[in-house]
Amino acid sequence: MSEQDRVKRFERLALPHLNDAYNLARWLTRDAQDADDVVQEAYLRAFRYFDGFKGDKARPWLLSIVRRVAYDWLERNRPSTVVRLDEAFRDGEPEPASSSAAVQPLDPEAHLLRATELRELNQAIADLPTQFREILVLRELHELSYKDIADIAAIPIGTVMSRLARARRLLKEALTRRPPREAINGA
Repeated sequence: MSEQDRVKRFERLALPHLNDAYNLARWLTRDAQDADDVVQEAYLRAFRYFDGFKGDKARPWLLSIVRRVAYDWLERNRPSTVVRLDEAFRDGEPEPASSSAAVQPLDPEAHLLRATELRELNQAIADLPTQFREILVLRELHELSYKDIADIAAIPIGTVMSRLARARRLLKEALTRRPPREAINGA
C-alpha cells in the first residue's frame, strides 16, 4: 500500500471518530485543553501503528488508544486522579447532585431548570471514579456494545457489566442525595 493510500485509508476510517475521541478524552481528563492534548497524541499514535490495524471498525480501536493515552497522561500529570477500584470505594462516594427530569421545553424557567439539572448530571458523572466514568460514557454516551467496551478497556464483558451497574448505582445515589431544589433556591 502506498503512503498516499495509507493516509486516505486513515482519513476515511479514523477521522470520522474525532468527536468521539475528544468526548472520551474530555470525560477522562475533565479538561478541554488536556483532552485536546490526549486526542492529538492518540491520533499520532494511531497513525504510527495504523498498518497493524485490520478491518473496518476503527471506532473501538481508536477509543482504546485514546483511553490508553488518557490514562498515561493522567498518571504523568495527575496521578492522584487515577484511583484503583478498591480505593475508590474505600475513600468515599461521589459529590452529591440533583434529580428531577421533568421540564417544560418552551418555558424559560423550565429551560433554566433543565440546564441546571444537565450541569449537575454532568458534574455527577465527572465525579465518578475514572474506571466507572469511562464505562458509563462509552455505553451511555457513545452507545458502544459491551463487547466493544470490553475490547477498548481490555477487560472481560462481565467486568464491563459489573462496572456499568456500579457506575449507574453511584450516579443514582449521587443524584438522589441532592437537597430538594427549594432548599437550594432558598424557597
